[in-house]
Amino acid sequence: NQLQGVLNRLLDLRVERKDTILALGGGVVGDLAGFAAAILHRGVNFVQVPTTLLAQVDSSIGGKTAINAAQGKNLIGAFYQPKMVLSDVATLDSLPTRELRAGYGEVVKYGLIDDFPFFEWLEEHGSDVLSRNRAALCHAIAVSCRSKAAIVARDEREGGDRALLNLGHTFAHALEAESGYDGRLLHGEAVAIGLHMAFALSSELGLCPRQETDRLQRHLISTGLPATVDQIELKTLSPEIVMHHMRQDKKVT
Repeated sequence: NQLQGVLNRLLDLRVERKDTILALGGGVVGDLAGFAAAILHRGVNFVQVPTTLLAQVDSSIGGKTAINAAQGKNLIGAFYQPKMVLSDVATLDSLPTRELRAGYGEVVKYGLIDDFPFFEWLEEHGSDVLSRNRAALCHAIAVSCRSKAAIVARDEREGGDRALLNLGHTFAHALEAESGYDGRLLHGEAVAIGLHMAFALSSELGLCPRQETDRLQRHLISTGLPATVDQIELKTLSPEIVMHHMRQDKKVT
């Protein structure tokens, strides 16, 4: 598999604990390189250089490293902090539009969990972010990174507040698992649907005003992100299948 191949290559290169592994790429590259660094020689230095919006605002920050298993997403991994994270917004210039939009799904999450003024800003400037306006992109990335870093600083190992960062992700991971990770559904797209599903469920339980759920749905749709499962091609999807995948989620254990 990919992990074994990376580890074999690092061993062939005689990488030692004092060396540094550079993770240059998106979230999958960062997770794979970070997990390899965590287990090689019981810990080798590594640096994250994320080149996608999703990786810059989410996966490169916080020290979570993981790989997928046949049973579900990110089930094999470790908490292992990089020595630093270097994000250059210029790397997003060549990012495919769909990938940029998917990363925006994670950006929206930060406006929902602890920074409503940021969500209001996104409602006004989300189109600027997605059109790659440099100032808007830098602001969205900086606010998102500060939000996640503050939560991780309070709860690095996900014993309390860090669970906030999972908003929408239990639904999202179930949708991704059913898609088979075949590219039909990107992580950020699944997160967008998961966010709306979480808000809709909260509304059904009387915990969230329906108008807030509708407001979120309008914003997601306005940016081109899916908000409901009927916007994606998963013909095998059913409530029973979603529940099956949710029971495999690592947060259940």
